[in-house]
Amino acid sequence: MSKTISLSLNGTKEEEIELPLIFSTPFRKDLIHKAWTNLNSHKFQKQGRHPTAGMDVVADSNSPPTGQGIARIARMRGGGGGRQGQAGEVASIRGGRQAHPPKVNKNIYKKLNKKENKLALCSAIAATASKEQVQSRGHKVDDIDSFPIIVSNDLENISKASEMSKVLESLKLDKDVARLDSRKSRSGQTALRGRSKKIGKSVLFVTKNSEKINKACGAIPGVDATSVKNLSVLDLSPGSDPIRLTVFSKSAIEEIGKIKSTHLKLMERRK
Repeated sequence: MSKTISLSLNGTKEEEIELPLIFSTPFRKDLIHKAWTNLNSHKFQKQGRHPTAGMDVVADSNSPPTGQGIARIARMRGGGGGRQGQAGEVASIRGGRQAHPPKVNKNIYKKLNKKENKLALCSAIAATASKEQVQSRGHKVDDIDSFPIIVSNDLENISKASEMSKVLESLKLDKDVARLDSRKSRSGQTALRGRSKKIGKSVLFVTKNSEKINKACGAIPGVDATSVKNLSVLDLSPGSDPIRLTVFSKSAIEEIGKIKSTHLKLMERRK
């Protein structure tokens, strides 16, 4: 097992901590991508069309009679006015049904094996200890030396955004947060609908209890917080791109050490 140094909220070194065995999990980019794809489908919403959409009209086909100089497609009936004589009820015409509409009974919930999901989560957690993997995602971490970043448990008592801003500055994470300000505005329909800018992802705080710190992070764009209990591959690799800049509290490291997995048992036996 490897060791790392924990920091105080002021950025000063406190003590040396032994990392749990989970941080020795090999990096599996393919498995993280698969887990993210499957877990992301769980928040999709089913969509479909009304069974009789486009067919709630009275229209008859002009087939088989011929010689009238018009197409045999189904046309509206009526005694005059309205849509009389117009094509209707069938596909490929104005106001008609769709040829192959989406249906609500389509299976969009993708399942994932429990062992695969657990291995992907362990691999994503272990990747937070690699400065190269964090930099490959675009995070600004040149001034940070030790990974993973572990902070004292005082982090969990922060409930104000002003206090969180000071902590980000003392931990040398403010550059990564400021990185999101340089994003260009989008044009077209997205801007007209009020989505001119996409909010990127910056620091993720992982704690044992995230009730207070969630309030502090809510006012800072790109900064999120979650508890070890709710930690997922979706948090650690947004967009399936590993791996996110993550800060752990000491108590979170203790909770992570309690995670059980088949591959961790095999690693213990080999040692």
